[in-house]
Amino acid sequence: MFPFVRMIKDTWLASRQPPFKSLTETHVSHHICWPHDLDFWLELNNGRAMSLYDLGRMGMAQRGGLIRILRRERWGMTMAGVSTRFRRRIHGFERFEMRSRTLCWDDKFIYLEQSMWKKNGECASHVLFRSAVTDKNGLVTPDRVLAALGQTVTSPPMPDWVAAWCAADAQRPWPPMQTAIAPPSSGH
Repeated sequence: MFPFVRMIKDTWLASRQPPFKSLTETHVSHHICWPHDLDFWLELNNGRAMSLYDLGRMGMAQRGGLIRILRRERWGMTMAGVSTRFRRRIHGFERFEMRSRTLCWDDKFIYLEQSMWKKNGECASHVLFRSAVTDKNGLVTPDRVLAALGQTVTSPPMPDWVAAWCAADAQRPWPPMQTAIAPPSSGH
């Protein structure tokens, strides 16, 4: 089940922090890996990690003023792609810090970077999200979002590693190709 109570708590905590002065500031939040976050090996489940990253993005959106704009305009947020790198385990009851920030944007998407950090300073995981704002007609361009936020800034340069990911992802077939599954042999 999605951690709705945690989302409400984290969004409320973010609303008590200073608003961002820059769209690319880092939102820092603190979390605990609870028993219902664990997998069979008693570490943070990879699916739950993605849900917890939602919490960091909500706090970041709150501090950036986006939540207010989404409500006013009746817009939504969606994810259009993700690249994840897991490197260290987070165990039950372990505390960790999440860092969330906007890297850049292009004519369609906003690129977000998030990471989970253990108390010993090791990065446990890192994600790159391609996100979008939507309305009933489809994608809302980042320029429209920025205008609604009262911002007239241009995107920071896209980091080379993000551009390389975008280029590689553009080569991926969509829709994915269906492969035929051969019927089982009769074994006779």
